[in-house]
Amino acid sequence: MSSKSESKPVGQYFDAAIGLLQRVRDEESGNITEAGTLLADAVASGGRLFAFGAGHSSLAAQDVVYRAGGLALMNLLAVPGVVGVDVMPATLGSALERVDGLAGAVLDSSPARSGDALVIISLSGRNSLPVEMAMNARALGLKVIGVTSVAYATETKSRHVSGTFLKDHCDVVIDSKIAVGDAELTLDGVDAPFGPASSVVTNALMQAMVAAAIEGLTSRGIQPPLLRSGNVDGGHDWNGRVFQEYGDRIFYRH
Repeated sequence: MSSKSESKPVGQYFDAAIGLLQRVRDEESGNITEAGTLLADAVASGGRLFAFGAGHSSLAAQDVVYRAGGLALMNLLAVPGVVGVDVMPATLGSALERVDGLAGAVLDSSPARSGDALVIISLSGRNSLPVEMAMNARALGLKVIGVTSVAYATETKSRHVSGTFLKDHCDVVIDSKIAVGDAELTLDGVDAPFGPASSVVTNALMQAMVAAAIEGLTSRGIQPPLLRSGNVDGGHDWNGRVFQEYGDRIFYRH
């Protein structure tokens, strides 16, 4: 059994994560519901859904794509080199987030079009890539939902030429409440804070947003195009029927 001193940071981390989850539940539920409504609007009108994030923010985007219990129409808008830490060296991904013009090139070559909805996840919302992604997407006629920490807009400077942040170019903004630096814990003898919680919170926000969209579709009498787990009996057959019906709006199968 672990001693009290050994388990202290463990308990502190869970307390911090739970506290953040409670905050976003209590303070952001209206924005989450509004974002879900935008997703439902796109689905109901024949549009498609996309999610984008760079670096570790991409984890939350990927979590709602081709996911059991998730909307089949959610597609990953991938930018080569920034989807995760698989690019070598890993620092290249961070550098690419600051490249002007990259977002426009990605959108121009993507299937995204007017009437679609795009969720952009960026913890800081300060780099060129998420800012330009939002600006260009809205110019194309997409509805844009931003999932970001609003604190960065007051405590840091934008890295985009406009001086703006992701939050300034969205139809709906959901504040993850993550403190600048994304580290919840400190410990005597350790020179830097640690214990990032942005992934825990942002993944929960994304799933709550999808749940709101499902409720919104159901309230309109529309059966949500949901996927089932391939590890339960009948799951593959169920998903096959969904893919067949909505194949023209699902791009991760092409």
